[in-house]
Amino acid sequence: MMKDNYILYGSAPSWATAKVRSYMRKQCIPFVERPPGDPRFAEKIMPVVMRNIMPVLETPDGTIIQDTADIIDYFEHKTGTNDEKVLLPATPESGLIRALTHFFDMCCYDALLRPVLYFRWNFPDDNLEYVKNEFSSTYLPPDADEKAKEQMFEWARTVTASFAKNVGVNAESIPLIEASYSELLQLLVEHFKGQPYLLGGRPTYGDYGLIASLYAHLYRDPYPAKLMRQQAPEVARWVERMSGPGQYLWDHPDSTEDLIADNAVPDTLKNLMRYFAEEYLPEITAHAIFANDWLDARPELEPGTSGLVHLTGVLGRVEFDWRGIKLKTSVRMYNFYMLQRFQDSVEAASESEQQAIQLLFEETGLSPLLKLKTHRRVEREKHLEVWGADLRSVQ
Repeated sequence: MMKDNYILYGSAPSWATAKVRSYMRKQCIPFVERPPGDPRFAEKIMPVVMRNIMPVLETPDGTIIQDTADIIDYFEHKTGTNDEKVLLPATPESGLIRALTHFFDMCCYDALLRPVLYFRWNFPDDNLEYVKNEFSSTYLPPDADEKAKEQMFEWARTVTASFAKNVGVNAESIPLIEASYSELLQLLVEHFKGQPYLLGGRPTYGDYGLIASLYAHLYRDPYPAKLMRQQAPEVARWVERMSGPGQYLWDHPDSTEDLIADNAVPDTLKNLMRYFAEEYLPEITAHAIFANDWLDARPELEPGTSGLVHLTGVLGRVEFDWRGIKLKTSVRMYNFYMLQRFQDSVEAASESEQQAIQLLFEETGLSPLLKLKTHRRVEREKHLEVWGADLRSVQ
């Protein structure tokens, strides 16, 4: 067990913070959580990460790590004495299962932003006062007056409304978002009846991607919380299972920490993969095409730079077909970083494992994802996404 406290800068209403908080709790890693309203965040952390962004981890030796995937990687790949090893490794040994966990990490973390933002901000009678209180406690001191709280909340709501638009929440898409989320809940219900976690007896990267989307918004905000408990109590129990250090396996009394076998991928998991083939494959495909056109228009772009004025990692917006309508969403460099992590896990698998991955992804309508690439890799330098060298020039 790690001996010294880590500092996690994040907040309860933050979806990304939930991913790291869950991981650290499951591993019994001692940490304290501080909100971005803490003076130290503005004084010491923001000058390093260059953005008002959550979560950020400060290690006992002063190292600062920003980004959920990078933070979890830090713990997963630490080497040394036994007390530095995590209790429940999130990295499967099997190449196929490892590819699956990075697939779900990518999809759950990004493709579910539409229901995340829709359900928080479109039910004010249920959610408004709760969310307002949450944001006040995150960004303001306890003695802040009502005027300061209102100003801060209106700023947060304005920023989030723009974000919601950029992930495709609009009048036409709302009925489809509701139907899509209901479909996902039922698929998860059926899966969690048979497995305590996505890939078997312990959480892996995919579970931590999913908890990001489910915990802060869909499990805690009053309206979607009621919806989840009424329609999908098995999913609510999974959220609780992911929120503490124990395994909480009372509904899976015979479970071990073993993950599913390569030759025993359950149909319930394949159904979840088919869901993301419809939900996310058209979007990430359109984004990659847009990104390649964007890169081709900038042949002079230096490796190690983003080519962007603002530090958002957003290249622009692109339209694609989604569940029978046209949807327009922001193209973010970070999406390709997560896609690469999945593809890197496939490439690291043995030849026989790669064949099994190919067959499984063909069966579930996801085989295009295996070869979908941008002309440059997305790298992370100084806590920001930047472009690497043109892959076509180094092949």
